[in-house]
Amino acid sequence: MTQEIRYEDDNIKKLEWWEHIRLRPGMYIGKLGDGASPDDGIYVLLKEVLDNAVDEYMMGYGKTIDITIEEGVVTVRDYGRGIPLGKVVDVSSQMNTGGKYDSKAFKKSVGMNGVGIKAVNALSSRMFVQSFREGETKAVEYCRAHISEEKPLLKSAESNGTLVCFVPDEEIFKAYYFQDKYVEVLLKNYVFLNSGLTINYNGKKFYSKNGLEDLLNENMTSEPLYPIIHLQGSDIEVAITHANQYGEEYYSFVNGQYTTQGGTHLSAFKETISKVIKEYYNKNFEYSDIRMGITAAIAVKVEEPIFESQTKTRLGSKDIGPEGPTVAKFIGDFIKKELDNYLHKNPETSDVLLKKIIDSEKERKAIAGVSKLVKERAKKANLHNKKLRDCRLHYTDAKGENLDETCIFITEGDSASGSITQSRDPNYQAVFSLRGKPLNTFGLTKKIVYENEEFNLLQAALNIEEGLEGLRYNKVIIATDADVDGMHIRLLIITFFLQFFPDLIKNKHVFILQTPLFRVRNKKETIYCYSEEERMKAIKKLSPNPEITRFKGLGEISPPEFKHFIGKDIRLDPVTMRKSDAVKEMLEFYMGKNTMERQNFIINNLVVEEDI
Repeated sequence: MTQEIRYEDDNIKKLEWWEHIRLRPGMYIGKLGDGASPDDGIYVLLKEVLDNAVDEYMMGYGKTIDITIEEGVVTVRDYGRGIPLGKVVDVSSQMNTGGKYDSKAFKKSVGMNGVGIKAVNALSSRMFVQSFREGETKAVEYCRAHISEEKPLLKSAESNGTLVCFVPDEEIFKAYYFQDKYVEVLLKNYVFLNSGLTINYNGKKFYSKNGLEDLLNENMTSEPLYPIIHLQGSDIEVAITHANQYGEEYYSFVNGQYTTQGGTHLSAFKETISKVIKEYYNKNFEYSDIRMGITAAIAVKVEEPIFESQTKTRLGSKDIGPEGPTVAKFIGDFIKKELDNYLHKNPETSDVLLKKIIDSEKERKAIAGVSKLVKERAKKANLHNKKLRDCRLHYTDAKGENLDETCIFITEGDSASGSITQSRDPNYQAVFSLRGKPLNTFGLTKKIVYENEEFNLLQAALNIEEGLEGLRYNKVIIATDADVDGMHIRLLIITFFLQFFPDLIKNKHVFILQTPLFRVRNKKETIYCYSEEERMKAIKKLSPNPEITRFKGLGEISPPEFKHFIGKDIRLDPVTMRKSDAVKEMLEFYMGKNTMERQNFIINNLVVEEDI
């Protein structure tokens, strides 16, 4: 007989504000993580504090922000107006309290809900807030959101502004560490969006004179075909160019917030660019041909923006402000006037752009000649695709929620595919199995994607033929053996993505699965090791004479063991692209026809691994 579950008065619990944040941190900062990924929670905490400092600059107060991060301790000092001294405690510890409800004080800020700094407080082991205002100062210190010391109002000779110091709580962020490369990308975006703002971070200075033009120059990995078109207006800034590459690459921002998932502003931007260019040339171009190879950025300012989650990665606002036009009309009117004027005044640019569009059109039609039957075959095959073990939830199912955990493992061979399939979470994790080594696609046209069955089915599984909007998995994980053949297959897959879907990598969707090289165990304990250094530590810990196994392939790892490596402790290395990578030259060297040059490089850099 089933025992009846009680539901009485004492089952109803009322949480304090800080208890709710600590119990459900994902509602406020997205995922937790340890700092190994740029969207981990510790960076969101930093951003919540920085948003307040940058909002002061946007309102015309304070041109410098000083930041230090040392041994997990984060300090941010701005030189804005300073928190009103009588409200320092309320602003940092009372939910739904803040200056941004008053649109006169903060007309176009990012933080509108009075939550950000409180979330930092609740998720920190210590936080210190000090405001300097008109020759006086007020400070308060917290320990896990409880006031440990409230200092009296004192005289001060310091410049106006606010100082916030916090230490993310290791009870919540396990063994976290801040990585400079992720912090610096965040800071660069701030200065690109706020020309004239200086951010000093651990001895480095970040400053931008040309705004979004500098952003594109910083991030482009291919040479632009024509000078960047940089247009600025009241509450809007855009930068546009094209390169000889596949895909579309966009950077979109609202009130300084990087909206990685786009939203109403990005949709309007893409639509309007296509329409204006089509009308300028007075030709019946396809929008996809106009945008092929585009790299562009848009930043808009919106009063009381509506985001689709607390982490603010997608704009949902339909209007620029309570009394303003719609987002689509505001952006559309600006682009129609300014971009059309620019093209008329710069015929050299319009000629280059026209050639690029015509070339894209020719290639699309060439692909169409071979792809129609192949596409149909791929769609039918995909329904019963033996290569794909799909998951139940997909990235495109999100509808306002971010299904970050959805992923697909690209494996080699049936044994590895079988192990992952048996170990995976079928709700979020899909598996795609390759047959042998894929084709080297370097130097080939996109026509090959449809002619090669492996790549055609992979493209169909990812649903990226028409762009990233249909991407079915947030993470595309390359899971190959850690031997020479596995490394080669990994390189061939990355080459395929770089050639035909570079935006998949630029938008940080591609990862390498790290699996252990060794298992060290005795009768009491088993340790999995990902490096020689970890192996030596494990041997020392489990001595004397533990059993050591060297995994030479994923298929050698049993499904019960594999479960440990693709669960919550999964180790992923992101595949990234930077301007300094010189992608074209790198692919030419490693994947091109310069066999002897490459052979000599291998011989000169050969490292012989001793058997263990």
